[in-house]
Amino acid sequence: MDSGLSATELRVIIAILGAIVFALIYLFGRPKRPGQGRRTPASRESGAERIEPTLGDAEPAAQGELDAGLQAELDKLGSEISASRHDGDEKPKRPLPGVRPEQPIERIVTLFVVGRGGEPIHGPDLVVAAEKAGLAFGDRGIFHRLVSGKPEAGPIFSMANMVKPGHFDMRHVDELHSPGVTFFMALPGPMPALDAWEAMLPTAQRLAELLDGTVLDEERNALGRQRIAHLRDELRAWDRKQERGQIRLR
Repeated sequence: MDSGLSATELRVIIAILGAIVFALIYLFGRPKRPGQGRRTPASRESGAERIEPTLGDAEPAAQGELDAGLQAELDKLGSEISASRHDGDEKPKRPLPGVRPEQPIERIVTLFVVGRGGEPIHGPDLVVAAEKAGLAFGDRGIFHRLVSGKPEAGPIFSMANMVKPGHFDMRHVDELHSPGVTFFMALPGPMPALDAWEAMLPTAQRLAELLDGTVLDEERNALGRQRIAHLRDELRAWDRKQERGQIRLR
């Protein structure tokens, strides 16, 4: 079985990653509505469900699920990949670093790094900090953390601009003034979810330290120890579920 991808398949895969990035910027890069992204007193004391971000006037997606519109678009692009396998006479090519291999996305985990006190983050400072934090600029004009020695496996997680359209234009980086950046990882990925989280969290914290910024959770609340522990438990359970599924398939 040929593991390479044709140019047609690669273009479709790149389109899938683009859809993910732009949807994340649309979902999380807009001003909040009143009451959105807020934990109620009951949720702090009794573990009740948090108020989730909404898209337009649609019902909020359940925790850990993709927005229905984004899922439909990804399903459509996935069908195009399958169809393209039968009409490519081009020589197979390796995917570009930062391109996510073809596979369904079940969950996206997000963090934000914003300037402290609302101060903007300047482009040159951001680029230097990203490199120091171990991120590589790549596909779609955003930064990625790749598996060492296996760039074809796709990104462990990525970092995009909070400002639409989400990419970084290196030709005009000196003019960039952004309120912050979005870290996100799509699951399943090239490594277990908990391991990917343990790579993404310290990277976001390191970037915040270098830029004198603040790390926020997916609801744009300050990321505290309780939320970190809760996310670790969720991702540990997610990994167990994936392992059980793999055992049943054998």
